[in-house]
Amino acid sequence: MKSQRQTVERARELRRVQTPFEIVLWNILRDRQLENYKFRRQHPIPPYIADFACLAKKLVIELDGRVHDETVERDRNRDQVIEEQGWRVLRFANVQLLRERENVVRTILHYLEL
Repeated sequence: MKSQRQTVERARELRRVQTPFEIVLWNILRDRQLENYKFRRQHPIPPYIADFACLAKKLVIELDGRVHDETVERDRNRDQVIEEQGWRVLRFANVQLLRERENVVRTILHYLEL
């Protein structure tokens, strides 16, 4: 298992090399653009690093690339560990963000209002 220091260093590294889809979503979430909620990118929630997190609402947003049976199971386990720490996890496929951006934003706003 990684140490907290290693996890934080890995999060910093991931912030420097975002995927194109992460950049698109970050441009929507950054600077309190959604109902004035602050989001962090590549936020450590040990032992994992969430793509995006709103600390005030304990909401994690994950973007998924290609999905395979083994990634679905791994993501399910990851979500469970994060949820056991009191977080709510939303997952969107990269293609959803590309084709249904307004629906993705609407869904995020809905969960921010809960």
